[in-house]
Amino acid sequence: MDLTTFLIQLLNALQYGLLLFLVASGLTLIFGIMGIINLAHGSFYMMGAYMAFALTSATGNLFVAILLGIVLSALIGFLLEWGLFSRLYKRDHLDQVLLTYGLILMFEEIRSMIVGDDVHGVRIPEMLSASIQLSETLSYPVYRLFMSGVCIVLAVLMYWLIRHTRLGMMIRAGSSNREMVQSLGINIDLIYRLVFALGVTLAAFAGMLAAPVSSVYPGMGNQVLIICFVVVVIGGVGSVWGAFVAALLIGLADTFGKVIIPDFAGLTVYLLMAAVLLWRPEGIFRRI
Repeated sequence: MDLTTFLIQLLNALQYGLLLFLVASGLTLIFGIMGIINLAHGSFYMMGAYMAFALTSATGNLFVAILLGIVLSALIGFLLEWGLFSRLYKRDHLDQVLLTYGLILMFEEIRSMIVGDDVHGVRIPEMLSASIQLSETLSYPVYRLFMSGVCIVLAVLMYWLIRHTRLGMMIRAGSSNREMVQSLGINIDLIYRLVFALGVTLAAFAGMLAAPVSSVYPGMGNQVLIICFVVVVIGGVGSVWGAFVAALLIGLADTFGKVIIPDFAGLTVYLLMAAVLLWRPEGIFRRI
């Protein structure tokens, strides 16, 4: 592997890891902080990708489609928490699994009825369709660099929100002791509703960003869901910073595993998870 190829694979690994963080951070908020086992999280990623396809087709502009998709996904998340998930906080985890699995089936049926079962593509915006020449034969797409930059900005904003704002303080307090926070006069139901809406929006936004570089197809959220749970486990349940580090590690392991040991590439992520859990069973970082 020459230096240029290594650089391209490194950029691919970072881009994949950062996108994975964007999806997994939403799961960290919902699963790690709210205690909800959300098997439908991958469906929110798929929902975002299909929103990008449908709204771009309607408006002719990916950025307008993303803005509309963010509003719609936040509204959907808010309504789902109010109508369904708010009734699960004190119930058994099996009830959460059954409800979220039912949501997977429901989202798949809705998707099939609205856009069908075909594979679709989303066009990259003209201003981001160029490539940076790295050598005489190799180049790297500008849109992938744009994706990485957006993910980094959102990671910084999430850290600031959770660690340095009043809302973040209430989120952290509510994740530790919901009843005590409620007894202090804070509307913890609204806080949880906002957190769930944020988690859904992050997953959907990741799907919108990824749509132009990957096909939009039925069931695309299933594999993402599995990897996201791996990210949460490796990083530490409830730790957004841990999810960030774990997602980058998985991106590196998966990308270079496919290059160096392609026959065993599917195992590298799970071998990494096993190694981390043997070293630190609670994950790399503590709960936020």
